[in-house]
Amino acid sequence: MPVRVLLVDDEPLVRAGLRAVLEAQPDIEVVGEAADGASVIPLVRQLRPDVVAMDVRMPLLDGIEATRAVLRTVADPPKILVVTTFENDEYVYGALRAGADGFLLKRARPAEIVHAVRLVAEGESLLFPASVRRMAAEYGDSGGNRAARDLLERARLTEREGEVLRLMARGLSNAEIAARLVVGTETVKSHVSAVLAKLGARDRTQAVIVAYESGFVTPG
Repeated sequence: MPVRVLLVDDEPLVRAGLRAVLEAQPDIEVVGEAADGASVIPLVRQLRPDVVAMDVRMPLLDGIEATRAVLRTVADPPKILVVTTFENDEYVYGALRAGADGFLLKRARPAEIVHAVRLVAEGESLLFPASVRRMAAEYGDSGGNRAARDLLERARLTEREGEVLRLMARGLSNAEIAARLVVGTETVKSHVSAVLAKLGARDRTQAVIVAYESGFVTPG
C-alpha cells in the first residue's frame, strides 16, 4: 500500500511543488490538500492519511496547535511532518514538543522530501537528529525540565533500554542500533517499544525530546 499524504500549507505553490515531487513516486499518494490547520481534523478523519505534511506557520491555526488538535482528537492519528522555511526555528521545536514526528525544509531537494516522508511513515529512525539536538540545546530546558526528569525517573529504564534511548537520540536506525549493540533487529525493536511505552511517547522523536529535556542525553 502506498504512503497516503495530506498536504497542509497556506501557499498554493508550496502545495503544488510538494504534490509534484511526491506523486512522482510509486509508493506515495497525495490524498488531499488544505490551506490552513483549521481544516486538518475533518480531512484527517475523512481521508485517513498516513502522513500529514503541515506548514508550521499558518494564519488561522498554526502547525503547533493543529498538531495538538489532531493528536488530542483523532483516534490512531497520522504521522505529522512539519514543513518549515527555517531549520533552527522555535516554532518547529514547539511542534515537535507538541507531538510532530519530524520536520522538512521547504527548500529541500526532491530526494530529501521523499526520504523524509518515507522515514516518518516507517518510524524507525529520527529525522535530522543533528538539527533536533541543536534545537533542544537552544529552545529546550536541557535538564531543567522537572516534568521530563520525573517522567524519566518513573520510567525506570533498564541499562540496555537507556543505551537504546541514547542511540536513538543520535539518530541511529533500528538496524544501526542492532549492529552497534551486536543484537538482532527484532531485539532492538522490542527495546524501542519498551522505551516508548515506559515514557508514554508516541514515537522516537517524543522519546528523544524527553531524553534531552530531562538531562539524560546532553544536546550538542
